[in-house]
Amino acid sequence: MPFITDTAFDQGLSYLDTNGTRIDICETAEPTNYTEATSTNSVGNRTGLNTGAPQDGATDGRRVIVPAITDGSVTGTGTAGWWALTDGASLFLAAGALSASQGVTTGNTFTLDAISITFRDAA
Repeated sequence: MPFITDTAFDQGLSYLDTNGTRIDICETAEPTNYTEATSTNSVGNRTGLNTGAPQDGATDGRRVIVPAITDGSVTGTGTAGWWALTDGASLFLAAGALSASQGVTTGNTFTLDAISITFRDAA
């Protein structure tokens, strides 16, 4: 059975914790690079995030948690279906589907539940 030490997982997750300071909500498609995450597909964002230190995953592995958002700024009108984590300058770090898509309108605020970014144990 393969094994990866928690220390190896934690190095990658600590990188997300240190550099992941902006989350965008995106429409059209799941972003795959910084421009798609913060410009092309973004319909809103929240800056100044702190994901917290790596911890045990809910099932296995290790994770960091992006805290719930209650005051994100909507910058475009559309239907957000994905989130993207970046450093707000040039680094695209992670992306995934929202638990449910949400319609947003420019000038409003958006909310998100906490997001768990998990490295699962090797199987």
